[in-house]
Amino acid sequence: MELKVLIGDDEEGMRMVLKKAIEKIDGFKLVGEAADGEAVLSFVEEKHPEIIFLDVEMPKLNGVECAKRIMDINPRTIIIFVTAHDAYMSDAFQLYAFDYIVKPFKLDRIYQTLNRIKTLNDVQSEENMYKIIRHEKGLDKILIRNKDGISFVDMKDIVIIQREDRNTVIYTVDNSYITSEGMSELEERLDKSLFFRSHKSYIINLSMISKIYPYGRWTYIVKLKNTDKDALITHERYEMLKKMFSF
Repeated sequence: MELKVLIGDDEEGMRMVLKKAIEKIDGFKLVGEAADGEAVLSFVEEKHPEIIFLDVEMPKLNGVECAKRIMDINPRTIIIFVTAHDAYMSDAFQLYAFDYIVKPFKLDRIYQTLNRIKTLNDVQSEENMYKIIRHEKGLDKILIRNKDGISFVDMKDIVIIQREDRNTVIYTVDNSYITSEGMSELEERLDKSLFFRSHKSYIINLSMISKIYPYGRWTYIVKLKNTDKDALITHERYEMLKKMFSF
């Protein structure tokens, strides 16, 4: 299956360079090019790309603000900043960008990033398996408000909570609930001994973790039991998790 790629850059020459690089490596399909931030967001809504090459200084909406909105639509989008300025690297770090490439660059730098994405997309290695964290808990419930009314959900059945299409979605073992409630609001009402804010867009049930492996420069992927969903965890939160469970 090919991964869909979008290029957002106001320089036509740079879009051409990136386009040629993408076309040289199997497994990727260019689905659009955009010359400003608003056009990037339109493409994201319409094409749902998995990977976005994003310039920082673009008309209408700069790359950093654009990335923030993309993360609220789909936090799993792989964002690769390609810019002539290294001053935005700290902002990229805060957004958990997959990579940060400073212009001018050699094409090998793009190939390296794309090949790393392919490798991570196919990760099956058992050597990256970490021990399963077990945690016993009672039958505490959480009240979730949504357009259909109010749902009472057993906390222990919640596997993952994530931002998705500008809503908050609670996934349980056998159901899902959409709410307009913010992540921080929900986090305050959850059992802190059972749930962990791994990323600004994810809250995970600690007892459901089955595997963790590296993803990008500053993040990891968390695989969870009883779901095909997985979560991102930042390096900082990953180090915190290691201390909590001594692994």
